[in-house]
Amino acid sequence: MNYQKTHLSPGLYFVATPIGTARDITLRALDVLASADVIAAEDTRSLRHLMDIHGVPLEGRRIVAYHDHSGAGARARLLEALSAGKSVAYASEAGMPLIADPGYDLSRAAAEAGHQVTVAPGASAVLAALTLAGLPTDAFFFAGFLPNATKARRTRLEELREVPGTLAFYESPKRVADSLADMAAVLGDRQAALCRELTKKFEEVRRGSLSELATALKAQGVKGEIVVLVDRARQAAASEADVENALLTALETHSVKDAAELVAGMYSLPRRPLYQRALKLGKT
Repeated sequence: MNYQKTHLSPGLYFVATPIGTARDITLRALDVLASADVIAAEDTRSLRHLMDIHGVPLEGRRIVAYHDHSGAGARARLLEALSAGKSVAYASEAGMPLIADPGYDLSRAAAEAGHQVTVAPGASAVLAALTLAGLPTDAFFFAGFLPNATKARRTRLEELREVPGTLAFYESPKRVADSLADMAAVLGDRQAALCRELTKKFEEVRRGSLSELATALKAQGVKGEIVVLVDRARQAAASEADVENALLTALETHSVKDAAELVAGMYSLPRRPLYQRALKLGKT
């Protein structure tokens, strides 16, 4: 027995569940599942199986289904339980609730009604993939699932092209090759990583350019849960002519110092050498 049944104060408890390996659940998550007055889940069978694995008894409680197709009625019943002073635990099928999973409307409604909303955090596929991908993690943008249709997918990618961070997507194995090809066409042939079946027996990380990954997957598909990470846009190195023209343009309306600072920021170049060049150009 790895849990401790405790008294939970009234409120809504979002519970993270493993993305693969069952042992990745936290002890606090088990405590909440053991102690909550009401348990709700995106997939009742998978949560019941997880609780059985860890020996968490239901003790007469029923797991209530709450997912994208549940509608306002199911949400209202959970809010009624909260209003009656009960503790409600909600778990999505795998990973953190609300992260490309149901729960947002429930969270917002509970908070607006003045109920306590908290979380027992844990596994997240996007964070696990960022750790393994070998791409920058100082800034990233999680874009969830791309649209199914090619035109809509490319339109969405156009919107993401200038994001100054690593892009993260969830993707279906049936369309991942097409999505990677569209990414290469719209975003440019950036470096990327395909992370598959994270924490499971057949965990795999493939790294390469978007076009390389797309070609490989078109030749031989993959199965399982997939996260795609794409490097941020890289600014091409400026030529000497570009820098000089930018300095000349800046000098028309700026002082030598300000022109140097402006062009240094444009091309991510050291300011001092540009200041010396701007001085010479200003005298010609």
